[in-house]
Amino acid sequence: MVSAVFAQAPTQPALPRPIDIPPWFTQSFLDLHDELQAAAQEKKRLLLYFGQDGCPYCRRLMEVNFSQRTIVDKTRANFRAVALDIWGDLDVTWTDRRRTTEKQLAKQLNVQFTPTLLFLDEQGRVEARLNGYWPPHRFEAALDYLITRQSSRLTLAEYLERNAREAARDELNSEPFLMKAPFDLRRKAGGKPLAVLFETRSCRACDEMHAEGFQRPEMRALIARFDIARFALNDASEAHHAVGGPARRVVVGARAEGESTRPPWCSSTPATAEVFRFEGYLRPFHLTGAFDYVAQGAYRTQPEFQRFLQSKAERLREQGQVVDLWR
Repeated sequence: MVSAVFAQAPTQPALPRPIDIPPWFTQSFLDLHDELQAAAQEKKRLLLYFGQDGCPYCRRLMEVNFSQRTIVDKTRANFRAVALDIWGDLDVTWTDRRRTTEKQLAKQLNVQFTPTLLFLDEQGRVEARLNGYWPPHRFEAALDYLITRQSSRLTLAEYLERNAREAARDELNSEPFLMKAPFDLRRKAGGKPLAVLFETRSCRACDEMHAEGFQRPEMRALIARFDIARFALNDASEAHHAVGGPARRVVVGARAEGESTRPPWCSSTPATAEVFRFEGYLRPFHLTGAFDYVAQGAYRTQPEFQRFLQSKAERLREQGQVVDLWR
């Protein structure tokens, strides 16, 4: 049975639809050292947007978030925005004057998802990154966090918890496949890989992931190939139930490092070394793709998740299926 992600159709679009960048983005020669200096002169900080044509999340960022006047006004007043293509071959000069290309820079900065927004401080260091699409109310709250320079007082996750609460379940979603406490996250040779979910209560994206993403037939088959542990983000007591070296670092470190997106997802090999992490809002095709990427061990031969997804989509299209990345 074909899942709701796909439907039969006689034709396929020839090329990904281009993403229109707002005209107020800087028309840049991609000399980011010069852009950093220009931002300082304007009393702004530098914002780098990494996207790609055909990306429904990028389109939503541009057409939904950047159609709202308050978001546009705050972004324009406080940040100098520059757009880059994660597959692009244009020459780029990084803030330290090293020469590279768009796609090489994306790889160096570990950009695995589109859109990814990097906010640089006045010295050219990455001050914050937003991986994936953030809905407007959370995106605007993240802007406020950066504009008011709250990082010395709060992590972004803590700030969002106080200032961007959502209409959602007040309890974490239960699932029969989730591991039960006490957790032993140590892996044995030949055992299943481990997937760790960090979620919060009152998280609409988490509710959607459980109600829709985890219910797809392909996803249910993949779930059976993993051990899956779930921890409540910002709930320190949850971490004390976990046992096992590096995996404990993943759980505890997530809070200490200020995990900011919901629901982030990561998976580990049987040796309990983290091999992949998915952050930000994601629809079922990408959720399934993330688990499939690790289940196949594809990260060993294809370090770029986006290329793995492209190949997966192309194979499905060759089978006569339409791949709707937003459904």
